[in-house]
Amino acid sequence: MNAILALVAFIAAIVVWNVLFKRNIGEAMLVGFAASAAFAGTDALQVGWESLVEGMKSEITFAALGFVFVSELLTRTGLVPRLIDILSSLLGRRRGGSAYAATVASGLFGAVAHNGAAIVATVGSLAIPWMKRSRASGETAALVLSGNAGVGATFPFSGAFFVLLAAPTVVPVLTSQDVVGTLFVTGAWMVALRLLIAYAIVRWRGVGTMAPEDIRPLRESFGAGWTALLVLAAIAVPILLTTSPGKEWATGRLGGLDVTDAVPLLVWLPVVMLAAGLLVERKALPRGPGAWWELLGQIAPKLGLVGVTMVSAFAASEVLDRLRLGDQLAPYLRGLESVPPLVAALVVGLIVVVVAGPLNTTSTLAAVGPVAFAALIATGVPAHVAFAAIIVWASSEGCSPPGAAPLYVAAGIADINPARIFLPVALYYLVPSYVIGVLLAVGAVWIPG
Repeated sequence: MNAILALVAFIAAIVVWNVLFKRNIGEAMLVGFAASAAFAGTDALQVGWESLVEGMKSEITFAALGFVFVSELLTRTGLVPRLIDILSSLLGRRRGGSAYAATVASGLFGAVAHNGAAIVATVGSLAIPWMKRSRASGETAALVLSGNAGVGATFPFSGAFFVLLAAPTVVPVLTSQDVVGTLFVTGAWMVALRLLIAYAIVRWRGVGTMAPEDIRPLRESFGAGWTALLVLAAIAVPILLTTSPGKEWATGRLGGLDVTDAVPLLVWLPVVMLAAGLLVERKALPRGPGAWWELLGQIAPKLGLVGVTMVSAFAASEVLDRLRLGDQLAPYLRGLESVPPLVAALVVGLIVVVVAGPLNTTSTLAAVGPVAFAALIATGVPAHVAFAAIIVWASSEGCSPPGAAPLYVAAGIADINPARIFLPVALYYLVPSYVIGVLLAVGAVWIPG
């Protein structure tokens, strides 16, 4: 029971410290981490230290810092504004065009890269400034990007896909061939859902067309900014080298070394994007050590806040895992075997969504995925449907405050207080994700088997 209490304490500490005491989110996450570690009892110091070390080693922490730095640097050199000029020439006259483009781009990128933080950082570095120039607030821009973060996990071949497929309750029932088509359609449904949500946000939160004076003719904007597109093209290199058939080609030329093991995608992406950006923007970079020191001094506070927030989030996740949160929730899930599918879907989905708050998608599925799957199929839910519904619920990592890592990446790029979008992201994205997972589980939304 102490792991469940630690989860409650983690969430409560963050809310109290940030909302009531008005302290920044980095401090609040540290307090939440300390509160959860306290439930390890006499081993609290050891568990806390080891979890903190794991948090600092997280690839996503590196990616978040890397992309925030790249975004800041390239925005200051003028590369991002030139890209936005091109996109504005294409879609700026359409109301909410920036929000729709960000949603579709998140789905396309997510189908390949899958990682929520990478989706927000890559797409958000362009879309968030663009949405601001479309007369949207920073909160609205961060809301759209963080809400789109989880869509990548709902497509096949993500880490979440393989973690759940390898679960002991799933292995005897399903193979990868059984659910590849299922997840492709599920991912498409989730993109379609987000387009509807984007439509609502455009209407209710004021994402408009751009001011006419801010829209340049396409020939003019493209002529001035086409070199900036080379940075986007550079992003394709690590993606192609870490997915088939590019992965096999690179592995064969590295003497059998798996390229995804040598340099993970979340390490490749910010490094390659930075290298390409520095090359393209070499004439606009600061000149001399003094200018670089001044630039780094301007960026450092944002990097510090994002770093503390990310490390604390992952450290708390590690604490909950060490306290065996999944095992302690298992009895409650098994008790659902005799209830109707709708009731089981409502309860199981709620538990998965709650666990996905402090944990990422993969960790959530590792913790409660096997038992959640067993509980659903025990009530008559088809195996492939249960598989898809659980991944949809777990994919809410970007819209499950206060532990949603992609939310903090989006807030960092938008330069806002993350707490300001806690409630909106839950209402616009978390609740619909929960509902569509329930509809999938009871057969109200079609997916192939």
